[in-house]
Amino acid sequence: MKAILRSVNRIRSPHPLFQSVEYSIPKVLSSQSDERQPIKSSSDLFRECGCSESEVSRIFHRQPSLLRTDLGILESKLTLLKSLGLTGSDLVKIINCRPRFLATRIGRGLDDRIGFLESLFGSRQTLLKAIIRNPSLLNYDLNNRIRKTVSLYEDLGVGREDLVLLLLSRPTLIPRSSLNDDKLDYIAAPASPPTPKCTISNLERFGFSNAEVMGLFGRSPFVLTLSVDKVQRNMTFVIGTMKLAARLVLDYPFLLYNNLESLLRPRFMVAERIRLMGLQPQIKGPVLFRALRMTESRFVKAFLQCHGGDVGKDLMQFYANAKRFKRLAVASKKPVNKGCGPAQPTHGFHVPSQLVSYSEND
Repeated sequence: MKAILRSVNRIRSPHPLFQSVEYSIPKVLSSQSDERQPIKSSSDLFRECGCSESEVSRIFHRQPSLLRTDLGILESKLTLLKSLGLTGSDLVKIINCRPRFLATRIGRGLDDRIGFLESLFGSRQTLLKAIIRNPSLLNYDLNNRIRKTVSLYEDLGVGREDLVLLLLSRPTLIPRSSLNDDKLDYIAAPASPPTPKCTISNLERFGFSNAEVMGLFGRSPFVLTLSVDKVQRNMTFVIGTMKLAARLVLDYPFLLYNNLESLLRPRFMVAERIRLMGLQPQIKGPVLFRALRMTESRFVKAFLQCHGGDVGKDLMQFYANAKRFKRLAVASKKPVNKGCGPAQPTHGFHVPSQLVSYSEND
């Protein structure tokens, strides 16, 4: 009996080794809980980068998924961006420009990329300005994308300073730059000696001075890509039918770009129709130039569909018929006098007699 009681007592009292383990475990757990830092949120991480409460709200409004992102990865990316010199307000601009930027990989090959870009832009401050406008500069492949694009423009004769200005004014220039034979021919065509001379002489026939023509080229270089025939026909319509001063083309170059048959003439005919019917709003003065630049749907909604009943239907039908008028003898036209030929006084299309009478009465 005594032997049984001794064995029971041994079971109840644990071995000294187990006693030390038993009492040490709670102490370790309690010490770990005391040393554990409070769990950070993504809001805290942005505040540590210098973002204000309003800026944090703007960030989460632009990209709500940042509230659920991995905090460790987010903290490492923000630390990396902060080491480059980006501030809290810069982060707001970056996320507003590229909402998913912090979801992409940033660190791979970043040192080489930053080194090359800093040498390209000339200073860290200019580089940061470019990064804010296009954060994807930190992600582009250095050899296959960045170096290749820089070499492309240098081969075309664009210097480093001009290229920096291009990258600042056109942030997505690098991913959108590609050059093949067709593009090269298109770029080189306006630069060939006969093209500028013929374009200048063609515009001078309408009363422009050489300085005015060169100023037009500076403000709107694509005028050099327009054919002499198109410039002649559009200028003849603007001066002869619309009764506008030729110098207005200097302020509104789109008068030369707009298609005559499908846009310029039909919308002017609608403007004349609305004027004769006494409807409102009238398409004249500055409103006329605004109407000629509108998209098709916006023009129809602003000036045709605003009139209800039979009047609106009549204007819609009139506009549809005006767009059906085609240029006379376009199929049998021969490409003669291209380039430096004399300006032709003809309009090159059929104008309804009633519209001619409208313009003559002005």
